[in-house]
Amino acid sequence: MTVFRAAHAWVGGEVVSDVDIAVDDGVITSVAPVAAETRADVELPGVVLPGFANAHSHAFHRALRGRTHGDGGTFWTWRDRMYELSAVLDPDRYHALARGVYGEMALAGVSCVGEFHYVHHAPGGTPYADPNAMGEALRAAAHDAGIRLTLLDTCYLAGGLSGEGHAALNAEQLRFGDGTAVQWASRVSLLRGDDRTRIGAAIHSVRAVPRDEIPTVVEVDETWPLHVHLSEQTGENDACLAAYGVTPTQLLDEAGALSSRTTAVHATHLTDDDIAALGRTATSSCFCPTTERDLADGVGPASALAAAGSTLCLGSDQHAVIDLLEEARGLEMHERLVSHRRGTFPAPALVDALTIAGHRALGWTDAGRIEPGMRADLVSVRLDTARTAGSRPEQVLLSAFASDVDTVVVDGEVVVRGGRHTAYDVAAGLGTTITGLWSRVAAG
Repeated sequence: MTVFRAAHAWVGGEVVSDVDIAVDDGVITSVAPVAAETRADVELPGVVLPGFANAHSHAFHRALRGRTHGDGGTFWTWRDRMYELSAVLDPDRYHALARGVYGEMALAGVSCVGEFHYVHHAPGGTPYADPNAMGEALRAAAHDAGIRLTLLDTCYLAGGLSGEGHAALNAEQLRFGDGTAVQWASRVSLLRGDDRTRIGAAIHSVRAVPRDEIPTVVEVDETWPLHVHLSEQTGENDACLAAYGVTPTQLLDEAGALSSRTTAVHATHLTDDDIAALGRTATSSCFCPTTERDLADGVGPASALAAAGSTLCLGSDQHAVIDLLEEARGLEMHERLVSHRRGTFPAPALVDALTIAGHRALGWTDAGRIEPGMRADLVSVRLDTARTAGSRPEQVLLSAFASDVDTVVVDGEVVVRGGRHTAYDVAAGLGTTITGLWSRVAAG
């Protein structure tokens, strides 16, 4: 047994002081007031939160950081740079990049990531000898980083949508596609989860998966989480209305894709009926505030969705930054800009979005709280840095950043200590890998 001692910890929806968290075989066995006779094995400074769940990630987008933010344009012009990058990935390079990205997540307090994975094949669409080699590279990277993974294998069949219908995949997109949903299901059915990995499904979007193909994705395994990009851009809504006469949310609802196992990512441009449908079906909504503002997507109706019954979780998506504390703060701050009111999402709601809600959206029902029987995922955030000095422990989400994370424990193992990854130099690995990838892009 290992005893983690916390000066402050988020337990039962509030901050409590001076607690010992006993862990055996990666599971919390007790949470109790500090007793003089109990020896602590690990002292956790600051305030301790449950491990963070990053419910939406595209690991390879991390290589775009610092190279596309000043380019101007729109989401659609940013996407062209993303295609250039995706073209130079192979399993080894993908593993090296994701290893750095997941290591950066660990440094930021992430204990579990949902990888919305669609770079499946070699350039031109030729399958690798192992048709899931790219997904297995992600699994290995998460293992190296010491965090858990939900591999959301993504169906991506069409190159776009307009009033004339779906377009064929373009040259850059061929490696994303499997031809049909049945062929996608055949490949993804070869994947197996393990104690650190869950398998899930994803519909890339109504732009990329025709309506008649959606039920196959939904039904491939009804125990899996199901995620989908939804109404991130007004252009998607316009195209869906022109092609099908309904909004993307209505299309997904009619196709049976909305349910309590479904998470709608972004959910930015919704009608009142769309919001009601997501709430009625208990579909979760994943907001990615740093990406949504970086790509000029807009501010989604978070408070209306929550009121309708759609549970909110958080992701860092294209990794303009990897800072889940900032994503949680962004949920509240964006709402302030829209509503002209402070405190729509109080601290308990933000902590839930950051922890338990994201884990459940990713299929981990035994993680996200500091209580007996839950996985021992702990994140200590310092209260004595230049950013957090003077903060009340219960308001640390509104003052702290990823750089204030001191110690991270995943399944009872210390992954980050003193703000440094215990296994490797994350920054050095990212620098080398990303520079090499862009050199390959430049070389054509």
